[in-house]
Amino acid sequence: MLEINYLVIGSGVAGLTFAVKIAEKFPERTVVIVTKDSEDESNTKYAQGGMAVVLNQEDDSFKKHIEDTLIAGDGLCDEGVVKMVVEEGPQRLKELIEWGANFDEDSKGNLDLGKEGGHSEYRIVHHKDLTGSEVQRTLLKRVHQLPNITLLPHHFAIDLVTNHHIKDGDEEKLLCYGAYVLDERSGEIFAIKANATLLASGGIGCVYGHTTNPIIATGDGVAMAYRAKARIKDMEFVQFHPTALYQRKGESAFLISEAVRGFGAYLRNRKGKRFMLDYDERAELASRDIVSQSIDAEMKKAGDSHVFLDCTHLDVKGFKKHFPTIYNKCLSLHIDVEKDWIPVVPASHYLCGGIEVDKNGKTTVENLFACGECSKTGLHGANRLASNSLLEALVYAHNIFKHLSENHYKKSEVFIPEWNDEGTTITEEHILIRHSLKSLQALMRNYVGIVRSNRRLKRAIRHLDLIYTEVEDLYRESKITASLCELRNMINVAHMIISQSLERKENKGGYFNKDNVK
Repeated sequence: MLEINYLVIGSGVAGLTFAVKIAEKFPERTVVIVTKDSEDESNTKYAQGGMAVVLNQEDDSFKKHIEDTLIAGDGLCDEGVVKMVVEEGPQRLKELIEWGANFDEDSKGNLDLGKEGGHSEYRIVHHKDLTGSEVQRTLLKRVHQLPNITLLPHHFAIDLVTNHHIKDGDEEKLLCYGAYVLDERSGEIFAIKANATLLASGGIGCVYGHTTNPIIATGDGVAMAYRAKARIKDMEFVQFHPTALYQRKGESAFLISEAVRGFGAYLRNRKGKRFMLDYDERAELASRDIVSQSIDAEMKKAGDSHVFLDCTHLDVKGFKKHFPTIYNKCLSLHIDVEKDWIPVVPASHYLCGGIEVDKNGKTTVENLFACGECSKTGLHGANRLASNSLLEALVYAHNIFKHLSENHYKKSEVFIPEWNDEGTTITEEHILIRHSLKSLQALMRNYVGIVRSNRRLKRAIRHLDLIYTEVEDLYRESKITASLCELRNMINVAHMIISQSLERKENKGGYFNKDNVK
């Protein structure tokens, strides 16, 4: 067993920012970051667009950014949280720049601000179309300079340690002592005991299969918190990105950033009609939920598998400068944006709900904090405004750091038992895991997608119960593997999305149920 001060699960912007801040302030305290893949693999790395920050007070204002966020959130944002996050933005950005992050500048040396769907002004700070990757690079570099941070790549957090695991522990008391962790290379499972634990484990996109997220986005933190009896809310609000690059084989999809539509690209159907004008006066710059639902409607009307993004009328030099990664990816697939339309399809992109936290990032389980996409702060409401997520992660990582600086959580004296896997065998059932995963993803796409209905949701529950029973049997009988744990976590997440979808009786933001239309 490893005993430390702070355990961070996840190595994206949320987890790394907290780790850097707490380790800098308290060099005598120990921080361990566990991440199931390589240290730089996270949802952060794939955030193309940028970070929304009000910097130009002449044309822009906190008030405008707050209003844009509230409009996108469709009445379900926590206004106090929105105000706090927006107003803290400039300070958090300043820190990133001081740590060495590079952002694009205009010819006068000022930050080059972009505009995205749902934003009324130019306020997106970016690094080409690789903003998340640049932020991640900066934070990892700082992490490696701090001797009291230990980073454990290829380590999978299986479950949080709560009173349920402690001999004579009061199971009614919700308290977290750390986590059981699998060393994926050796197969060893050990406990990490921590004064405070931070879940910063990212999103859930792989539950749908077709996703803009990397293959690691399997909802592990949300599922662990759920099993630890933390309060999980608003799971029905899964945001679908309207424009993922369509490829026949499916799987994780390459993202064609919102900023491309901000740059002036048009959406067209197979017949070449620019259809967004039929759905919303903002056309291609309507919020993501509107654009996704509109594309979904167009595809269903025509029986098509995708629509097109037309960039042929744009300045190709400017396009290459702003979106080099997108340009080269398209070219690698024989799509020349100067002459060809880009085939696009909506794909699951971002979870607006998650583990409920207060302004200090505290969950309803004592000693357990959550930050980033796995958390539900009240900022996004029913629909996240583009480029608000990096901002949210930085602000909440800072708030958790502040709270834990002022409130030192003492070491617990409880004894954490070793992981018990007596009676389990090394599974040869990889084919079963693969089959159950494919079944789950198809179920979620077909029954719990952009447009839902009560009939489909109830049918989804029946199908999910069969997959759940099969996988739980496998989990009890088998030696633990990361892929089995991920599948189990995705089933938990799917259950929450479906059950909370059925509980919602009105359509809001990213949630649309045909049976709620009056």
